[in-house]
Amino acid sequence: MLSVVMPAHNEQDYLEPAVAGVVDGLLARGGAFEVIICENGSTDGTVAVARDAAEKYEEVSFISLPVADYGQALRAGFLSASGDLVVNFDVDYLDLDFLDEAVRLVKTDGGPVAVVGSKRSRGAHDRRSPGRRMVTAVFSLILRVGFRIGVSDTHGMKLLVRAPLVPVVKATRFGADLFDTELILRAERDGLVVAELPVTVQETRPPRSPIVKRIPRSLAGLLRLRVALWREGR
Repeated sequence: MLSVVMPAHNEQDYLEPAVAGVVDGLLARGGAFEVIICENGSTDGTVAVARDAAEKYEEVSFISLPVADYGQALRAGFLSASGDLVVNFDVDYLDLDFLDEAVRLVKTDGGPVAVVGSKRSRGAHDRRSPGRRMVTAVFSLILRVGFRIGVSDTHGMKLLVRAPLVPVVKATRFGADLFDTELILRAERDGLVVAELPVTVQETRPPRSPIVKRIPRSLAGLLRLRVALWREGR
């Protein structure tokens, strides 16, 4: 079975059409699936929209976390998933064609345990604002140089094979913007195969946090993550 994890924070205007699109697309493809909405710290009507979606679609359920934390929402969704494969889609960033190709990859002999939808790899199209593209480029460079990561991107859509990654997810210590990165770094450190596929990304709503706030927060978080991994590896 496939599990779809969808974090949702203050997404009352975008959640229902996103869930409907995923459910309709997966029903058309056939096969068993579930959609887990991971509401976290919303102050608008997101909880009510999530509840309505769970009542409307038998494949949909939702969990609610008290604090706004994207990474912890992803973590909680993964650990509560029932599927052999788990894909995470943001409400404003989902692509069922990526999912089709990623599933094909993981099912090949010796296939990866994680497939990242990369905004940076050859063939990708990043149509976001120049400022957001610059932040992603700098973040990726730091990961390449400072962490020796093997993929060009860590944030956004990912297909994960659940069984081998459960201990990796349970070992993660960081949430917010760093969960994705820590997950991929730990998977690579454990010798697990991680692949990437080029994707097209375009903003469909305003960013949740300004770039000027994300840059220092991300840099400080990467420093803490680097220290934590170094201490574990001593």
